[in-house]
Amino acid sequence: MNRRDSIKFIGVGSISAGMILGSCKPDGKNVETATEETPEVLKAGRQKFEIERDNKLLSETFFDDHEMATITVLADIIIPADEKSGSATEAEVPAFIEFIVKDMPYHQVPMRGGLRWLDMECLKRFEKTFVDCSKKQQLEVVEDIAYPNDVKPGLEQGAAFFSRMRDLTATGFFTTQMGIEDLGYMGNRPGTYDGPPEDEIAKHGLEDVL
Repeated sequence: MNRRDSIKFIGVGSISAGMILGSCKPDGKNVETATEETPEVLKAGRQKFEIERDNKLLSETFFDDHEMATITVLADIIIPADEKSGSATEAEVPAFIEFIVKDMPYHQVPMRGGLRWLDMECLKRFEKTFVDCSKKQQLEVVEDIAYPNDVKPGLEQGAAFFSRMRDLTATGFFTTQMGIEDLGYMGNRPGTYDGPPEDEIAKHGLEDVL
């Protein structure tokens, strides 16, 4: 079973991750105003305060450029492109994660701390940050933290972070049109009914009734 198939069986949701953070600011004071044009939010069936809130969140940024680059690499490791559909970044999962940590601030500390942990681990092993490592080096670290029930002592924080990152990536991907098509979900569709089989009709003597 490959990585894309495996992700479909992962329970999607938030996982508690207790991270030890050195320089995080969970109070949100490090959130900066975005310079790019804010995209439109869905307005149909939504109240004014909901639209205003989402516009405010979209006008701010939480992750810096380096953090977003790391999230982008991780997302595509978790859900790479294949012959069936595109990768997580092609489904704009990094933008989803950027939004969700502002919408649900309890993700901010463990996500920022986890990204910092990942860089520190890579610096210790390879003297490079995660995004500057080779693909082989990146996968080496990911493989060490991808299985929380079989993680080596000392890597528990990394495993907790990766579980959260994997959940957010799966949530973002499989709630897009691309992800829904990847799952093969057809939705509610009208069916047809041709009536009971003729042999069953005859068996119950209902030929003159039906």
